[in-house]
Amino acid sequence: MLNKARRWFEDRKLARLPVDRDQWEEAVARWPVATRYEGAQRDRLFDMALRFLVRKELASGGGFQLDDGMSLLIATMAVVPVLELGLDWYDGWYTVIVYEDTFVTPEGEMDEFGVVHEEGRVLAGEAWLQGPVILSWGDIRAASAEEGYNVVIHELAHKLDMLAEGANGAPPLHPGMDGDRWHQVFTHAWQALERAEQAGEPFLDPYALEDPAEFFAVASESFFESPGHLRRVLPDLYEQLALFYRQRPAG
Repeated sequence: MLNKARRWFEDRKLARLPVDRDQWEEAVARWPVATRYEGAQRDRLFDMALRFLVRKELASGGGFQLDDGMSLLIATMAVVPVLELGLDWYDGWYTVIVYEDTFVTPEGEMDEFGVVHEEGRVLAGEAWLQGPVILSWGDIRAASAEEGYNVVIHELAHKLDMLAEGANGAPPLHPGMDGDRWHQVFTHAWQALERAEQAGEPFLDPYALEDPAEFFAVASESFFESPGHLRRVLPDLYEQLALFYRQRPAG
């Protein structure tokens, strides 16, 4: 009953959104990943992007002005990871703040992991437990330009990770998925990236080695932005992410 009521309210809000399918197509044309979705799946992607805009507030940071095209692109990038999971996986937080470029956190700020930083940090994105997602438009535009890079998917992966005991690289797994297998595969992938980084030949962004949460977020970026590469270098990791996201972007 509650889901029906929510859908009814959303449908009313959708009818008042000042955007249409042609505007959405124009906005996502700049993102190569969007071309992967066709037919009924593309229709669903469009619908979910609009529903994301209804459920979340996209706010400007530092006076930066967002237009409809920017909002549609951000929303589409945000919903790709949950296309087969559902928008309810993003419940519990409500705001996306977008700065024009990288932003600096305040001195003495406590981050989402409870660490207090004496100096401000320069960031392209940040996700807070039960708080906002903060993004840099400059980095959003850089998606796909660098292999495996997408700050929106990265930060939204953190939000999914946070659903189970905080950001620890282990989001809530679906029935039938094996938690021990997940841990084993990610541990082996971490060790492989460590060895590759020491040899000067990393096959994923070495930022993944910051902690397990960052490894999951970076792996998720690669899964959607460069799935063929991820499947070649870490086939077991690709398979675990395919089971979790219920998508197989490498075909």
